Amino acid sequence: MTTTNYPDSTRPDPTARQSERVLLIGASRGLGLALAQEWAKDGRQVVATVRGAGRTALHDLADGAAGRVQVETVDITEPEQIAALRERLAGRRFDLLFVNAGVTNQPEGTVAETSTEEFTRVMVTNALGPLRAVEALQDLVEPAGTIGVMSSGQGSVANNERGGHEVYRGSKAALNTFMRSYAARHEGEPRSLVLMAPGWVRVGVGGPDGRLSVEESIPNVVRTLDSLRGTPGLHYVDYLGRTVAW
Repeated sequence: MTTTNYPDSTRPDPTARQSERVLLIGASRGLGLALAQEWAKDGRQVVATVRGAGRTALHDLADGAAGRVQVETVDITEPEQIAALRERLAGRRFDLLFVNAGVTNQPEGTVAETSTEEFTRVMVTNALGPLRAVEALQDLVEPAGTIGVMSSGQGSVANNERGGHEVYRGSKAALNTFMRSYAARHEGEPRSLVLMAPGWVRVGVGGPDGRLSVEESIPNVVRTLDSLRGTPGLHYVDYLGRTVAW
């Protein structure tokens, strides 16, 4: 792996953060909620989404965020909901679009042991849905802004030497490939495109055995995204800015 340097010029001026606008897809809990908290704490303006109509921890965050967090609703497995979100946000512009939504498969097993229904659920949520969201919402992102997607180190084909988590690994590898195709279609454009591997975190799909706490991962995820601003092309990196092997 190589490591991204963080020159002072890439770090946002804290006094300018209040003008930064983030669209975060998938923030009701886990890493997504932690991202919304981190960006709101920095003073950024965040539009963050949940799937259903029920109240979530994101709503609680919004209540105490002095208007910095707005809650929207979308299920990225439903194309009509993505289109409806796009219509509701028409006229808005964002510096960063980050798609965090994702699932793991339960129960765990090999690909051959996984039902077609479960395989489809994971692939649609982790690979197809995020790209549909990126395609639908891309024109809301500033021309020199950032589009990021929550990937995983388990999406690396080169680093898959132990196996396990086969369907989840496959879905993240598919996500990476789809984003690489997206980047090829948008070659030469000034936006920064990021596939983020947050590390094995003890929350959400990472489960209780993860090596990292949310506090060790998420502030560094934000820092790495900030460091890649203004760097066109596709970057597959981890939470510390280290390049992940495809």
